[in-house]
Amino acid sequence: MSQARQVGLLAAGCQPWNRDVCAASGDRFAYCATLAIYVYQLDHHYNEFKLHAIMSEHKKTITALSWCPHNPDLFASGSADNLVIIWNVAEQKVIAKLDNTKGTPASLSWCWNAGDAVAFASHRGPLFIWTISGPDSGVTVHKDAHSFLSDICMFRWHTQKKGKVAFGHTDGSLSIFQPGNKSQKHVLRPDSLEGTDEEDPVSALEWDPLSTDYLLVANLHHGIRLVDSESLCCITTFSFPSAAASVQCLAWVPSAPGMFITGDSQVGVLRIWNVSRTTPVDNFKLKKTGFHCLHVLNSPPRKKFSNQSPTKNHYTSSTSEAVPPPTLTQNQAFSLPPGHAVCCFLDGGVGLYDMGAKKWDFLRDLGHVETIFDCKFKPDNPNLLATASFDGTIKVWDINTLTAVYTSPGNEGVIYSLSWAPGDLNCIAGATSRNGAFIWDIKKGKMVQRFNEHGKNGIFCIAWSHKDSKRIATCSGDGYCIIRTIDGKILHKYRHPAAVFGCDWSQNNKDMIATGCEDKNVRVYYVATSSDQPLKVFSGHTEKVFHVRWSPLREGTLCSGSDDGSVRIWDYTQDACINILSGHTAPVRGLMWNTEIPYLLISGSWDYTIKVWDTREGICLDTVCDHGADVYGLTCHPRRPFTMASCSRDSTVRLWSLTPLITPLQINILADRSWEDIIGNTGVETLHVLDLSKYGLISALSLLGCVPSPDSAIEPGAPPLLCGKVSRDIKQEIEKLSGNLRVKKLRWFSECLSPPGGSDNLWNLVAVIKGQDDSLLPQNYCKGIMHLKHLIKFRTSEAQELTTVKMSKFGGGIGVPTKEERLKEAAQIHLRLGQVQRYCELMVELGEWDKALSVAPSVSVKYWKKLMQRRADQLIQEDKDDVIPYCIAIGDVKKLVHFFMSRGQLKEALLVAQAACEGNVQTFHVSTPKGPSFSDDIYKEDFNELLQEACRELAEWYFQDGRAVLASCCHLAVDNIELAMAYLIRGNELELAVCVGTVLGEPAAPATHYALELLARKCMMIPACFPSVGYRDLAADLLLLTPDSELQLVKLCAFCPGGTEEISHLHEKCKLPTVEECMQLAETAHADGKIFETIKYYLLSQEPEKALPIGIDFIKEHISSSDWTLDTIYPVLDLLSYIRTEKLVLHTCTEARNELLILCGYVGALLAIRRQYQSIIPALYEYTSQLLKRRKVSVPLKIEHLSEELDAWRACTQIVNPSSEDSPYTPPSDSQRLVYATLLKRLKEEPLRGIVGPDYVTGSNLPSHSDIHISCLTGLKIQGPVFFLEDGKSTISLNDALMWAKVNPFSPLGTGIRLNPF
Repeated sequence: MSQARQVGLLAAGCQPWNRDVCAASGDRFAYCATLAIYVYQLDHHYNEFKLHAIMSEHKKTITALSWCPHNPDLFASGSADNLVIIWNVAEQKVIAKLDNTKGTPASLSWCWNAGDAVAFASHRGPLFIWTISGPDSGVTVHKDAHSFLSDICMFRWHTQKKGKVAFGHTDGSLSIFQPGNKSQKHVLRPDSLEGTDEEDPVSALEWDPLSTDYLLVANLHHGIRLVDSESLCCITTFSFPSAAASVQCLAWVPSAPGMFITGDSQVGVLRIWNVSRTTPVDNFKLKKTGFHCLHVLNSPPRKKFSNQSPTKNHYTSSTSEAVPPPTLTQNQAFSLPPGHAVCCFLDGGVGLYDMGAKKWDFLRDLGHVETIFDCKFKPDNPNLLATASFDGTIKVWDINTLTAVYTSPGNEGVIYSLSWAPGDLNCIAGATSRNGAFIWDIKKGKMVQRFNEHGKNGIFCIAWSHKDSKRIATCSGDGYCIIRTIDGKILHKYRHPAAVFGCDWSQNNKDMIATGCEDKNVRVYYVATSSDQPLKVFSGHTEKVFHVRWSPLREGTLCSGSDDGSVRIWDYTQDACINILSGHTAPVRGLMWNTEIPYLLISGSWDYTIKVWDTREGICLDTVCDHGADVYGLTCHPRRPFTMASCSRDSTVRLWSLTPLITPLQINILADRSWEDIIGNTGVETLHVLDLSKYGLISALSLLGCVPSPDSAIEPGAPPLLCGKVSRDIKQEIEKLSGNLRVKKLRWFSECLSPPGGSDNLWNLVAVIKGQDDSLLPQNYCKGIMHLKHLIKFRTSEAQELTTVKMSKFGGGIGVPTKEERLKEAAQIHLRLGQVQRYCELMVELGEWDKALSVAPSVSVKYWKKLMQRRADQLIQEDKDDVIPYCIAIGDVKKLVHFFMSRGQLKEALLVAQAACEGNVQTFHVSTPKGPSFSDDIYKEDFNELLQEACRELAEWYFQDGRAVLASCCHLAVDNIELAMAYLIRGNELELAVCVGTVLGEPAAPATHYALELLARKCMMIPACFPSVGYRDLAADLLLLTPDSELQLVKLCAFCPGGTEEISHLHEKCKLPTVEECMQLAETAHADGKIFETIKYYLLSQEPEKALPIGIDFIKEHISSSDWTLDTIYPVLDLLSYIRTEKLVLHTCTEARNELLILCGYVGALLAIRRQYQSIIPALYEYTSQLLKRRKVSVPLKIEHLSEELDAWRACTQIVNPSSEDSPYTPPSDSQRLVYATLLKRLKEEPLRGIVGPDYVTGSNLPSHSDIHISCLTGLKIQGPVFFLEDGKSTISLNDALMWAKVNPFSPLGTGIRLNPF
């Protein structure tokens, strides 16, 4: 299991170079980046599309994608390396490959007339048909579709008429073939092109789904025609509102006969057409950039919500109210049924547009569509990350929301490198392949400087000096490294014998710069002199050197990465290579030193991996394989030194947390150890201040008052210590404070060690709960999850702000809302806050009179009349969200909250519920004849319950999205500390849980203690990432923080292996009797019949195996009776499971071991039922049954009894899902109910209520490009982090491993080895 955790993913955008690069089927849609296919799937519970898989097998640009019409799990893709692949989406694997097709499969499509055949054609044809399986499998050539005179743009099979196919060509003509008819080649060219050589390529081509002969054709310049493929005549030519518009793509709307949609190529205008009219029915401008492709989903996603209004009566009585028909404008007579269009744009944006509701269901604005060569965090605002790409743009992303906030203007060709200006200058320098270098001023939105000294040669690296903001260095293929001032004055031209690929300014000396060259050498230059010769030249690499990086913490130390696959560490002061890091199998590109641990180095390579190194001894600590192509850039977060970003040829950026690599350090902080165990120094801070050259070495050292000794922080084998600026600043701040320093220390270190994604938000809420003054809250507090006492206040002021903001002259950033959109948003907020009159006025300003009128009576009848007079001749607009104003006006909060929740609008639900709780929503009490209406208190209570429900739903949504910290924030926002802590523990954020729990104090205590126990388990068997000296002491320190820790300390001492001296020391630390005394105490307790004490002391003695038969017999005796409960046997079983592993695996203990494993497996299954760990319950029963079957034991459990229990659990807990046709619901039988009831009686209730429910760690929802791992528990592909079992081969998901270890400490492989996934 890799130690580095993936905590964020910026998906690639949709490529704009090929036509058929998006497709959809059922509740999935897919689009192609350059090298991978992104598959999104509808989450029915939350009614939203989520990234489900990244399929990457193609090594060259993907050219086309086609979903199988007969099987929604299959699609085919082709690529420029002459490869066609058939994928199974459900299993996320390749099921067939056709290599070495004759020519590039430029377009491809499943054959509608055959179940498993895919057709593809290169630009000039012919059309090949690949039958994937069966007796006729293989590739054949279509007998007519070949020898074309013009290149093929695309082809389409007819969906009803067997074997009929149409081709569109670059000269604007069509070719149509069907069995039994004469072939029609190059017909139906637009009239204006006849007799000319002009080209007007066919940009879109679709058969009319309701006709056998009609075909809709779009030519790039000539527009759209409906043609008859039989009579070869044009039936209708459609005309555009302006001559400038041209069609890029079109699609029929299957749910609306005769309707089709088109996307413009220059601007993102979606037009809706009906074949009976030559002009568009409607036009929507969706984006500034043009469309690339369109695809309409056949069946729109099913909404979870159905409004339970009574069905309309089919009869009418004389007293029925008349239902007026809606008034329709001419255009609305063609109103679209609910349809969803997958829209891909030329800037890489991808979205799913709901045409009925006229809104985005999903939009991923702007994505890189090609290799990302570089990425850097902004020095003064690390929430921003800049990326430079082959696609010619630099984009700036907000890493908390993972959305693009800025993109560089125009296209610069290929951009290889970027460098932020130091401080708050808000500029980025970029280096290009042919267009020199530039400075982009982000606020001005333009290039403010260009550098052309390298001519047309590629500039591979640009570096803005952070010690002297006036200097910028570039290095190029022309063999020069040029140092210049930002206004273009050249200071130095350092000539190299060959191309220069990398340069880096020293962070400790502003005048030192290093370069990496094609001649295999690293050079160091001193800029303060006039000489153009290097101070040092380092040789040793056997291939070209690419990047070089100075260590930020060790003066004179630098590293270089090379095409020879190695990273070398150089010491400038010793003139030597001090280490060679070997392990990559391809050229090394990305390089990054950690800014806190002086010997931690990270490298990225063309072998698709990222490696983490301990450079003291050249050990690779971790290898990460999640990227699907070459890794180019690595960057470290300036304020969170253990958060890093990486970018790759797979067009993604990924965020990582390296905190698991420094677990001992985190635990030192939690255990409140002294500063010496947390912060070190690298020994360079003091030495280079004095010029010691004029003293002899001895006198110099005596001057400094020290003797030569290797520095503690970088001694081989020493545990990690923090040596960087962030930790030093924290220490200085804490030393200035008085009072409770521990709270501040925990918070600040927790923020420094946690990845972004909610930890700041969490700590702000903790501060609010602890009574901090509101004025001390940071500015961005209102952007996150607020405490509910602030929610209404902040949203009201936000609404006022939206009303008054005037648009700036240029707008700001991407997709800035218009004034109209701002007013609408303001109106919606006022409405949810119960401020109805303000809502009405804003609606009038927007011309939406009917909305204003419908709620005006709740202000006053007088006001309503006034509005009626002002209405004048305004048009009535139809609206889809009518339910909202009505509900608010009549005070039916419950219906509205449930309506929002059902649509997945959980934040809206929360806002309305809180407004109701604060009495902002007017409720009309209907008094009954028999007495007064309900009291206000009952309503208040009702609203409070609604509020909690809305919070639970929102928290669960975040949790299922792999964001446990934000889920925890939702519960803290309503002061539910118990659930907030539980979500952190279920997300395995144990260190954060302990920090937050310690600060929150008593209300969080039970959960804090549980988190401390799990952390102590982690320390007992920590992976040997850093040497394990003192780990047991750490575990003991953690346990000593909990009250009544004696039993936990016993387990620690029982389990930890070691020599006599180590064990005695641990007993002493834990205040337990010596090993010899424990033997005597065990024998005494045994004589007195005290079972628990006997087991406890035997486990602590020299012969712990003596505890096994006593404990196992006790448990077997209990479960033989019919009325046993879990609470009577679990404490004994749990204690027994801590027997030292080397004793348990002894040959003499085989039978006892097998019985212990079986009992732990069975009790684990029961505990899993109690904790609702649905995914592992069947596996635990299966594991126990297999052990019973294969091993010689005598336990009172029968395999039949186990399967009976499992069936009863399944039957009684199955989720009733009436919509799934395949598995009809069968209610449990009486005997099953009885078995399950007995089971529940045994289980009793979980003592820590909140931790019931499955575990879900950060990153569980992030698909990886890397090897597909199949879980040995479920047989399914693992999504998210993988956990390797002790054989090094078998894998289970980390989530399943955590749940398994919490209920059964032993590995699923039945070896008797304990599991430690924490």
